[in-house]
Amino acid sequence: MATLTPAAREIPSFPAPSYGTKGYLPPASISSLDELIAHLRDIFASPEVDIDLVQAVLRSYKSNPADWKKFAKFDEYRYTRNLVDEGNGKYNLMLLCWGEGHGSPIHDHADAHCFMKILQGGLSEVRFEWPEKPEGQVDEDENHSMKETSRCDLSLNGVCYMSDALGLHRVENPSHTQPAVSLHLYSPPFSACSMFDQRTGHETKCKVTFWSKYGEKVNNTSSPPPQPSNGVVSLSAD
Repeated sequence: MATLTPAAREIPSFPAPSYGTKGYLPPASISSLDELIAHLRDIFASPEVDIDLVQAVLRSYKSNPADWKKFAKFDEYRYTRNLVDEGNGKYNLMLLCWGEGHGSPIHDHADAHCFMKILQGGLSEVRFEWPEKPEGQVDEDENHSMKETSRCDLSLNGVCYMSDALGLHRVENPSHTQPAVSLHLYSPPFSACSMFDQRTGHETKCKVTFWSKYGEKVNNTSSPPPQPSNGVVSLSAD
């Protein structure tokens, strides 16, 4: 089957967004994922990213599995990244599907804005400071464990924001009986980032790919996904 193109994700027309004295006014309620995408496209038509506004719009949508289940693709070994909308090149909107106990490595966001909303289950987020090379250190291979700064649990319809200015984070599904699904928006889109070893602070560059696009499996040619080891897994979802 041919890979679907962005044109295949045409969004129905919705009433024009409201504008007040301070600009765009987030709706009190958004009834569907397609309507949410229509609002996001309007917001990201501006060159500036209004963090509070994007979060408000994401909160206005209450998760309905009938909206997003066709995009929710799970893998036995690790979480998956499933593209939903390319936002006219301004952002990538995707579903991340987390099997029981699945988690990400500690990672950055390649200078992008990261918005996350829980659609099913719950996720735990742990944030860290960026690893710093101590003054006077000569050996590049010297190990320095990373400093944790905060922990939080996100439940159904919860929304949070992350960026490199706020540090690094790790996300995981703490449940061993229930899967989780989260909606992520990254602006601008990126295809590579860095992951970090918590014990040593060592950085590894990695490519990020999609398990599916617009509900269809992507035919990647890389090797099968490895099982998590020592809390570090690949960010590419094959």
